[in-house]
Amino acid sequence: MPNISPEQMRFWSPEVRELEPYVPGEQPKIQNLLKLNTNENPYPPSPKVVAAVQSVLIDSADVLRLYPDPDASALKHAIAKQQHVDVANVFVGNGSDEVLAHIFKAFFVQDKPILYPDITYSFYPVYSQFFGISTQTKILPLNDDFEIDVADYKQPNGGIIITNPNAPTSIALGLSAIEQVLQANPDSVVVIDEAYVDFGAESAVSLVEKYENLVVCQTTSKSRSLAGLRVGFAIARPHLIAALEAVKNSFNSYPIDRFAIAAAVASFEDQEYFVAQCQKVIVSRDKLVADLVALGFKVLPSSANFIFACLPSKDAGELAKALRERGIIVRYFNKPRIDQFLRITIGTDEQNQRLVDTLKHEILV
Repeated sequence: MPNISPEQMRFWSPEVRELEPYVPGEQPKIQNLLKLNTNENPYPPSPKVVAAVQSVLIDSADVLRLYPDPDASALKHAIAKQQHVDVANVFVGNGSDEVLAHIFKAFFVQDKPILYPDITYSFYPVYSQFFGISTQTKILPLNDDFEIDVADYKQPNGGIIITNPNAPTSIALGLSAIEQVLQANPDSVVVIDEAYVDFGAESAVSLVEKYENLVVCQTTSKSRSLAGLRVGFAIARPHLIAALEAVKNSFNSYPIDRFAIAAAVASFEDQEYFVAQCQKVIVSRDKLVADLVALGFKVLPSSANFIFACLPSKDAGELAKALRERGIIVRYFNKPRIDQFLRITIGTDEQNQRLVDTLKHEILV
């Protein structure tokens, strides 16, 4: 953000003056850079996605003068079919961050505390501040092993949000633990944010019909390689979906463009490709973990397309700096409890090997 004087800030609303915005992962414009900092998929989307996007223009460029389907009906049907739910259970938005914003507005703006972990997706405190519920937010610490203790979530609240697998720790909760949270909070909305679920965790979508207070949020950015098109979705019972639709239509009635709808539909229809790419990432992740452990790293158990690792013999900030000087970017969080860890996105086998070789032969010598 540029330097803004107090005099210039007089045009800002009081709430905006106090905001501490979310800081997205760096998107540098440097050639030959190995970018392992924002958890993007190292593999391209299905070839059917590219064909679907091209067909939007080939069929008729004239359609671009028209608004897209505000309900994104084709996309909702594709998601419903792939997730084995009814269309009435599906909500879509411009990336899962927008879906989460609508979730906060629809369910969490109230006078009871919102519960989430102290180490989690850093957009949650931003939304808490943005929607004016920071004073109602109750942050619950992960245990010494960086795990969520579900017993902590059995207390009075106005809503719960848990990333599963958690970010940036990469550790996942099982469905039985999620059910404990749902059962203990029948009068609160429980949101399970599953941005990384396709890389080894169990999805809570199977619990939606059983629990009327559950909202599951997912994205196409990670496992479906569509980060550049911004498509996210939520799955819940129809009475919760209705609240999200009311918020969406009071904010942006056309959140998903024609290209994104076509691309996402094609992705959900190509399940074979999707499964194969996820499996490639999982295999590469396991090999990278083994290679880093052999170099002395401690790596938390991962069910995501990234790992959370520390090297006891070297400061994490200095290690991130040394890697950057050699053209490799990883994510470093200078925050309490995790300031000695690095979050490393899983790349291709060749990219992961470059990381390991750089560490082994240039930094840890």
